[in-house]
Amino acid sequence: MTNKNIKKIVLAYSGGLDTTVILHWLKKEYDAEVIAFTADIGQDHDADLVKQRANSIGASKVIIEDLKEDFTLDYIFPMFKANTLYEGEYLLGTSIARPLISKRLVEIAEQEGADAIAHGATGKGNDQIRFEIGSYSLNPDIQVIAPWRTWEFTSRADLVQYCKEHQISIDAGPEEPLYSTDENLLHTSYEGEILENPSIPAPEEIWKRTASLESAPDKPEVIEISFTKGLATALDGKAYSPAEILTNLNEIAGRHGIGRLDLVENRFTGMKSRGCYETPGGTLLLKAHRAMESITLDSNAGHLKDELMPKYAKLIYDGFWWSPEREALQALIDSTQEFVTGSVQLSLYKGNTSIQSRSSEYSLYDSKIVTFEDDENAYDQADASGFIKINSLRLKQVAKRKRKINR
Repeated sequence: MTNKNIKKIVLAYSGGLDTTVILHWLKKEYDAEVIAFTADIGQDHDADLVKQRANSIGASKVIIEDLKEDFTLDYIFPMFKANTLYEGEYLLGTSIARPLISKRLVEIAEQEGADAIAHGATGKGNDQIRFEIGSYSLNPDIQVIAPWRTWEFTSRADLVQYCKEHQISIDAGPEEPLYSTDENLLHTSYEGEILENPSIPAPEEIWKRTASLESAPDKPEVIEISFTKGLATALDGKAYSPAEILTNLNEIAGRHGIGRLDLVENRFTGMKSRGCYETPGGTLLLKAHRAMESITLDSNAGHLKDELMPKYAKLIYDGFWWSPEREALQALIDSTQEFVTGSVQLSLYKGNTSIQSRSSEYSLYDSKIVTFEDDENAYDQADASGFIKINSLRLKQVAKRKRKINR
């Protein structure tokens, strides 16, 4: 499809410098109508300002949707059922937001009769892949425009100069920022500029959602998270919606300096990248969910989940949320959560989280079997002899063969 055939575009619009320039550039380059779409997924933003800015540049329509509950229930919580970590540490705060935004971009394009969708992701990062693979998975015929891969601009200063030339009012100076950020209900990420040298510690002032250990409370705080079939449903005995629970956990964990991560990760595009992440509430959810599973999940089912989790995490990181293999893994993961119901108490102190207790009416933990004291014949210790003999049989045979070779 040529530029001349594209008459209406739906743009993923944040209201920041990049997407503001993109909105104006699309109108000029394509001579097209541009609909600005903003997904409110918990980022700190002024909806009125976003709408005013898009309208001032000439957006034909501005759509701002509150998707915090959808984001938490349909994306974050399913991911947390798997105890998902990318490369052992990253809770995938940016990655998990992209499928929802892609879905709404495609749906709005269909509703509005648009010819294309557009995004502001750069040609070096993962987000371009996540947006586009996600969109093609939902509509194989969708046309996607990625200005950063085609236009002549290469820096923030170029965009600021563009705004000056076209009299676009935006609060941005030509100087480069200390870092770039991405924010939603699950996390805030910091990348680029001052953080690009992994040998230099991240400055304390970058952290916005978590207190420093020095300023965190000097006394621990104990909270209780309740789960129903693997989903967090209550905090300290009070029921909340998914987004409300995560919001409250963010505030509590952030106050205690919990949830910081400084990571050098491997991008899907092949390069290594340093990212600093704050995921306060998610850190508590992960700890509590694993504790809940420790007494309610069958051992081999739990081990299978742990084996599959890295594959599941990579699918999300690489942008394959809508793929058949991710959906198949999700079905397996969901099936393990039927009895993951109960409550977990955690103690929070100076950046640390420790489990205090866990309880469930579906617990598989039996103190009569595990006790070192008199077990009232619940377990016959003599049975272990046969168990050990059978499991060591093949190893004995291997050992005998080694002895023959070494003679």
